[in-house]
Amino acid sequence: MNLKKWTMLTVLAVSQAAAVMPAAAAEAPVTEASELNDQLADTTNESTVEETTDVNDATEYVDDVTGSVDDSVEEENAPTSGDTDSTEDTQGDVSVTDDVYIPAAANQLILYMNSAKMVQDGQIYTATQPMTVKNGVSYVAIRSLVNRVGLQFYYDTATKETVITQGEQVLRFKTDSNVYTVNGEARQMKGPAFQQKNVFMVPLTSITQALNIPYTVDNVNKTVILDLVSKPVASFTTKPSVDIYATQSQVTYLTQSSSPRGLPIVNERWEGRQDVFQEPGNYTVTYSVQDSSGQWSDPYSLTITVKPQNQPPVALFTTDKKEYKMGEKITITDLSTDDENRIEKREWVNNKLAFFESGEKEISLTVTDKMGLTSTYTQTITITNETLYEEDDFNKLFTPYGELYNFDGGEVPQMETVPVSVTSGSRLLIRANSPERVFQDGIVYQEVGTGSQRILVHYVNETGRSVKMYVVATNNNIVPATVNVEASGFGGPSPFATAAGKAGTQRYLQSLVDGSQRATTLLNPGESKVILPELSAASMKPDQVISLLSDLNTDQPIQYTVIMVEESADPLLAMQTLPKLDKDGIHNRGTYMNADRTMEYTEEVGRKEQRIVIGDNNVDPNLTGTDGIDGSTASNAGNFGVLYKIRLSNVAPYSLITFNPRGGLYTGYAMVNNQIVGIANQGGVRAPNENSVLYRTGHMAESVEIYFTAAAGSNLPVNLLVTPLPEYKPNN
Repeated sequence: MNLKKWTMLTVLAVSQAAAVMPAAAAEAPVTEASELNDQLADTTNESTVEETTDVNDATEYVDDVTGSVDDSVEEENAPTSGDTDSTEDTQGDVSVTDDVYIPAAANQLILYMNSAKMVQDGQIYTATQPMTVKNGVSYVAIRSLVNRVGLQFYYDTATKETVITQGEQVLRFKTDSNVYTVNGEARQMKGPAFQQKNVFMVPLTSITQALNIPYTVDNVNKTVILDLVSKPVASFTTKPSVDIYATQSQVTYLTQSSSPRGLPIVNERWEGRQDVFQEPGNYTVTYSVQDSSGQWSDPYSLTITVKPQNQPPVALFTTDKKEYKMGEKITITDLSTDDENRIEKREWVNNKLAFFESGEKEISLTVTDKMGLTSTYTQTITITNETLYEEDDFNKLFTPYGELYNFDGGEVPQMETVPVSVTSGSRLLIRANSPERVFQDGIVYQEVGTGSQRILVHYVNETGRSVKMYVVATNNNIVPATVNVEASGFGGPSPFATAAGKAGTQRYLQSLVDGSQRATTLLNPGESKVILPELSAASMKPDQVISLLSDLNTDQPIQYTVIMVEESADPLLAMQTLPKLDKDGIHNRGTYMNADRTMEYTEEVGRKEQRIVIGDNNVDPNLTGTDGIDGSTASNAGNFGVLYKIRLSNVAPYSLITFNPRGGLYTGYAMVNNQIVGIANQGGVRAPNENSVLYRTGHMAESVEIYFTAAAGSNLPVNLLVTPLPEYKPNN
């Protein structure tokens, strides 16, 4: 080629390029990112699309002269059927004529509308499919974009999802679906993903929004410019986060850092960090990190308030007297103080309500504040040779509600049984407690209930891994149904069955008082929903126990399914394939009518020693019903899940009401005249020689109402004892 022809061709190419490039002194108009899809859709009908084509034509013409840039950029091979965009982009060096294209600044990726061309860091790339507008939505070949943005990509054959990741971000797409997930959270796309010539296409904005990639639209040059500058992110917390004291607190810095592009963090920088601050005041501590590309994060700062040195607490108490008779009540007033009013623990030695031996008695109190500093105070009192009360009489008169005392439990069976009249409410009990020790995922119980119902759930996780339990309500009717929660109490997860049962019972009784657990769930025909969410709020670790007692009311028959599944499983999906587990032959599951039992007595009680028997299957018979899974006959041993309402209309003056277990250890709560009382406050009560105080009447006869339901994990039967109090004596 002669020099003249070379010159003419070069001038022609440059002039064609100039026709579509913005003037050097003018800035191309930029569109707001939120208008991207509308702008890209419009380009399919605008004549200005030809401007981009002209750029390509000019380049091809120049290529004929200079040695063909495009010939060095190979088209990506389309993936074979079933292979979702598994090919790599190819690339070529840009020649000196690349000024025909819009130059990409550092950390920018330029996509050309209706074109497969992409420009990044001085190189041209070709996508497997052009950037496409379909039904007003802009689509890109996902693999081509992923390669350029620096993400990870794979196809999940198990779920048939295309997955891209960036650091801790995980995006999952399915063909023909307009829903994708970001870290498991479902999000809506502007249009469904689809296959185009065996290339997986997704809306561009689904990726930019999920990964927070900023972009602008250049209308003149028909491009979308993605800004790929992604600084790492740094943050930290301190332990302790508050209550940091000068010279005393060892501060631990808990750092968090990440790269949006998944790059490793290779360096960090601190300003103002001190592990122990020597003086009180406010200190600013700043943390920054650097990734492997050399990018530093923005500084992350916390202001740490350092308090003056913590002072130890001061232990102090007084007794109402210095000298007492044997069996005389001792009143102790705790006067301990702390500079921040944060005494965390009190440990008493010999702080008895009374002593029954004469002599000098040393009482001691040690208090500990939140920093672990302690103080001890000791006082000595004198017990004379005189006796005011014998120990048994003293215990009956002065043991606080919810506390216990020892007595001769062998005398209880000889006490007269109060001839209460018994009536039953129509509430249905669904008791799920077998197999109590669950060794595999499955349906542990299933039943249909309508109207007033109560659900009791009590299980131990023996699967060897963390699981969750759910109650799923299903409306199999042709009309909508409403599930109303009237009261509910949940305990656990706990390594101790008695602790879980005790906590669940307390919360259930409290919800009867204050209505705090009331909730309503609407179920459409054929719909299933998880109800009673407190049951599944936390995972059960191996060997942990949960306990739930809930009152429900429904306007249609509802199927309840109680399941145990792996902690990350979707309960509604898992329920469809779970096996129904066999009962263990020891514990109880079943469905029983008449689960509200009222015991009333209108005659006077308390003039003599009497008892009310609960859960013995003799005086108080078990409920009988059926197993909701296998249809066999069931007997509710101990009547767990039954709510007893005990109404004594005429309790004599100076009467004592106590709780005495007869079957073993019992730990729970009762509600007496609308006040919740522990059985016992600390730990439990053991059969047969421990007695927990529930109530005392005063100088007038009273009506007493007791609500009681057996706490799961405890032992039945139990007795309520109503006995006369000893005579009060003056203590002077």
